[in-house]
This record gives sequence, C-alpha cells and structure tokens, in this order.
Amino acid sequence: MSEPFSIPLEQMRRMVKPTPKGRPLDPVAVEEVQALLGRMPRRPDLLIECLHLLQDTYRAVHARHLAALAAELKMSQAEVYEVATFYHHFDVLREGEGAPAELTVRVCDTLSCKMAGADDLLKKLPGILGTRVRVIPAPCVGRCEQAPVVVVGQNALGGATEADVKAAVKANESTHPLPRYVGYKAYLKAGGYQLFRDLVEGRRDVESVIQAMEHSGLRGLGGAGFPAGRKWRIVRAEAAPRLMAINIDEGEPGTFKDRWYLERDPHRFLEGMLIAAYCVGIGEVYVYLRDEYAHVRDILQKELKKLLAAPPCALPPIHLRRGAGAYICGEESAMIESIEGKRGMPRLRPPYVAQVGLFGHPTLEHNMETVFWIRDIVEKGADWFA
Repeated sequence: MSEPFSIPLEQMRRMVKPTPKGRPLDPVAVEEVQALLGRMPRRPDLLIECLHLLQDTYRAVHARHLAALAAELKMSQAEVYEVATFYHHFDVLREGEGAPAELTVRVCDTLSCKMAGADDLLKKLPGILGTRVRVIPAPCVGRCEQAPVVVVGQNALGGATEADVKAAVKANESTHPLPRYVGYKAYLKAGGYQLFRDLVEGRRDVESVIQAMEHSGLRGLGGAGFPAGRKWRIVRAEAAPRLMAINIDEGEPGTFKDRWYLERDPHRFLEGMLIAAYCVGIGEVYVYLRDEYAHVRDILQKELKKLLAAPPCALPPIHLRRGAGAYICGEESAMIESIEGKRGMPRLRPPYVAQVGLFGHPTLEHNMETVFWIRDIVEKGADWFA
C-alpha cells in the first residue's frame, strides 16, 4: 500500500502567506470610519448600527469602509460583507463603483399598493424625476391604509400621486414630519407610569399582575398567539440574567398596527414594556424597530431621552436597535440574530428563545402591540380585555 499524500511541515509554513487575507486597509478609509464611529463601543453586535452610519453618511457602503470597519470591530472582512449584503437597505459597492443617485425614491409594490396603482408610478416616476433620483420598488413599508405609498428618502407619502412625489423631490422633503402624539409630560399628567412605579416601590404585587395577564387571555399579537402570561412565568423561572426583546418589525402586507399605536401614544407601549420587564426580572431591554419607520425612531429616541432624564423610578438599560430591511426579521429568532449584529436567519429549535435567546440568555420576546395593552389590562381588570 502506498504512503498517504502529505506535505512536509516546513514546506507548509513556506506556503502560508505572510499577510492577512482580505482587502488591504486604506488609511484614509480607516480614519473616516474611526471618525464616524467616534466613542461608539467596538463590538460585533453593533455591526448593523455601524453599517447604518456608513450608509447614511456616504449614501452607500463602500468596500474600503467595510475593510476598515472589520478591522475596527476585530471581525473578518467576509463576515462583515455577508451581513452588509444580507440587508436591503445597505448599498454595498465594489471598488470603483459610484454611489447611487443623490436621492432614493422607493415605491411600495406590495399587494395594497399594487392594487392602488404602484406599478404605474414605478413606470412613470423615473422619467419625471430625472437622473439624480433613483426610483426602486420596495416591499411593504407599513402604510397599507394609505396606498399607494412612495417614500422619498425617509419621507413616506400616503396616497401618492406623480405630482406629490415630484413636489417632494423638488422641495427636498426627504424627512417625514412627526405626527402629534402624547408626549412624556402629558402621559404623566394622565396617570402614566403610576402602575409601573407602584410595582417597583412595592405598592402592587407582581404575582397579581401576572395573574391578571393570565386571566385576560392576552396572546402574542405578533402572529404566533402564545399566551403572554404563560410566557412571563416560563422566562421568570429561568436563571438570571434574563433579557427582553421587543419586535417592531412588521412587514406583512396589511399590517401597520404597531406604527399606528406608536405614532399616537408611545409611552403606553414603553410603560407596558417596563411592567413586563419588572415582573419577569429582566436585566436589559432591546427594542428592534424596522428601518422603514424612521419617524417612529425619531419619536422613540426623543421620548426615551425624556424618560431617562427624569425617570419615574429605577429603569433597566434600554437599547433601541435599527433594522435594515429584511422581512424575515419579523420572526423572533431572526430578529435576535439581527440584534446580535448578524444576518437575520431563524434559529433551529430547541432550545427556545425563552431558554437560550439574545446573547445566549433567557429572553422574553414580545411584539410591540402585545405590551401596549398591559397597562389597560391591569388597571381595568382581566375581564375587561377578555
């Protein structure tokens, strides 16, 4: 029998390249990325947030910046590239490719908008708006009740016509105006956060709140319909540290409930989230918001800042994370992968998210609308909701 093929160790050493694999670092790109990140922690779970900074600043994600970002985060270039190319809202460019047009106009072409004339808008708008504007189709933007919808930059135009879009582009109206909503002071004045304060300060029993949730019959309103009170008990029984993840990535055609509530009463959602976190013994809360809701992100950032500046009582750390245009991230484990800075790919089960979820810890995962009803259920009684 012949000897198995082998390469002498010294020869193998000579074959190894002395330089690391991947694109050589561009010193200018490194400086640009470092300046852009500033004091942001260099952690892999913040990769998507970093990619958003690049996209927002340069209208694209250039190859030279991807290499520099990989070095900053101490990640492989291949890993950073595969995450960047997974999400629709990052325009990843090869070396030498020019950035997209100055302005991107997205025409929602999902069911409701198609029925209201989106295809006609997609056909006509490129000729009307000219070469400095990129017109592309987009999956559901969460405004099905306003079809057809065209998003100019980050400004969503409901019931859009060719004239509306042309006027918005001409006036450079690329930011959606904030709607009128119940702010922090008004919410406090109407009794907001009193229930949460009573829980934290011991005037209300945690067990009574969990029982109210169970008796109300509240089920997950993200689609799975798992009983909310039972989920609280399951996660509460797991060993600490326990985390919470709120999913506000609704991309199904016809679904716009989360946006509708947040545009009107964001603190009712935030208080419900905090009540759930306290009852389950949550250490940190992560809110995952779809990128299509830029104006809602502005609302939440603004109101969270007010809440943290003058909290009604002790609060857990709250992190607002930005999606990047991936329908699959509406699924709970895919959302958790995205929060961790990865591609939004669903995990195999078991283990379940309640046992091994975000960053490997037991995780209470809820849809935004589920926690929106918690305050009303506890204050008005389980029978009121049931």
